Amino acid sequence: MTYQRIFGTLLALLRDRAAAEDCAQEAYLRAFRAWPRWQPDAPAEAWLHRIAINVAIAFRRRERLREVGQLIRLLGPAQPAASDPLMRSELLRELHALPHKQAAAVVLRYFHGYSNREIGQALDLPERTVASRLIRARARLRERLGDPGEWRTSLHTGVHSDK
Repeated sequence: MTYQRIFGTLLALLRDRAAAEDCAQEAYLRAFRAWPRWQPDAPAEAWLHRIAINVAIAFRRRERLREVGQLIRLLGPAQPAASDPLMRSELLRELHALPHKQAAAVVLRYFHGYSNREIGQALDLPERTVASRLIRARARLRERLGDPGEWRTSLHTGVHSDK
């Protein structure tokens, strides 16, 4: 079940199924290599989420560097698969537009139901920093999407969690 949660987080952050699969595989590989350095003061799944989110952030940075070359080669921006309703979601488009660190906090809170403390452990941040990122992210989503009740419901139904 951990893979599904990691994959769901990465899919929400990257909005690309293939990229999410690649990043999940890379995260597990990095975790395997780093296992001797794991500290049992945090749950292993939170540690793995931190690794996966860092892999996704690095992936998005690399993608931004390639954008200029891609724009020259492509006739237009790539469109998400029309058959996948999750990829067409306005909420996920807005989530993708959030700064990486805010998006990660939102995904861990509303997709997986983690507390600020657990998110802080996963992202290696103080709880107050997590809280401020969630506040800023919610304000931006509220500004762009309207009533939080609607998008929070969408978040909970968009990617299934095993919690």
